[in-house]
Amino acid sequence: MSTITSSEESSHVRQRRLRNGAIALAVAAIVAIGSVKAQSSEGRVPQIKPGRNTSFGPLKQIDAGLLNVGYAEAGPADGPAVVLLHGWPYDIHSYVDVTPLLASAGYRVIVPYLRGYGTTHFLSSETLRNGQQSAVALDIVNLMDALKIEKATIAGFDWGARTAGIMAALWPERCKAIVSVSGYLIGTPESNKKPLPPKAELAWWYQFYFATERGRAGYEEYRHDFAKLIWQTASPKWNFDDATFNRSAASFDNPDHVAIVMHNYRWRIGLAEGESRYDDLEKRLAEGPVIAVPAITLEGDSNGAPHADAASYRKKFSGKYAYRLITGGVGHNLPQEAPQAFAQAVIDVCGFAR
Repeated sequence: MSTITSSEESSHVRQRRLRNGAIALAVAAIVAIGSVKAQSSEGRVPQIKPGRNTSFGPLKQIDAGLLNVGYAEAGPADGPAVVLLHGWPYDIHSYVDVTPLLASAGYRVIVPYLRGYGTTHFLSSETLRNGQQSAVALDIVNLMDALKIEKATIAGFDWGARTAGIMAALWPERCKAIVSVSGYLIGTPESNKKPLPPKAELAWWYQFYFATERGRAGYEEYRHDFAKLIWQTASPKWNFDDATFNRSAASFDNPDHVAIVMHNYRWRIGLAEGESRYDDLEKRLAEGPVIAVPAITLEGDSNGAPHADAASYRKKFSGKYAYRLITGGVGHNLPQEAPQAFAQAVIDVCGFAR
């Protein structure tokens, strides 16, 4: 069973402590890991065993922007909206246990397939299969518009965490709060040109593989094997079974999946052009905008995917904020490996926003 350790402090409390000259104490409180047991503002979510649920039931489809989006929905239609975003190479089943926990707590939960996954498809064959960060984020804004959701809590990991951060930075009026695994993930092709130490570069081996046509062909042919390898290395202590993997792997058979993944990783390192329609958004993101909406960032203690130290992104969050380390061998796919902790973070960050 996973456990949670937390460091939480509001902006006004931090400012008051700084004015009182207790700078060292404030910094220690901000970056301390495991110093305070996390407490919920609305009670604890039920204890569950990960993998208890296997499906969402019938999915829905809706036209939104450039896409027809496939998504799961649960909970009361008039409940506070929560949008849960998956990453690569995962899908909506990362939230198959989180969703009923939040729905039972009264939230309207929306879990969409990102572009290139599952039943989400482009409305036009002429649209560039673009995986750049601002395009993915705008998809979710368009989905909220289509669903007539004015404001929601956005929560995610991997590509989903990056998308949550971008939405909070560019469209804060649409975000009640965010939950982000591995913190602040907004980047730019320019910043990604800077080389990393060899050990860190090794962790990004697939990015360099995808930069080649051999890599594209290899992913096309072996996408399920490739994804399973990433699952194993990113979550080395997660003993998922074949049935769990296969439920998600089916979503990679989307006809646009390979093109979206290739463009995403090539664009990140400046090997693929973006679209001019997103230039203004990317210019704003290139400034490294601070996120002012309430936020909780999470990290698994056994995350095998590349991720920054929590202290390195602390200053990117200026509102009410908490960092939580989820222990017990939890890896990169945190919501599926530790659904109770993830659901609790969503409920708690909604309490921050009141």
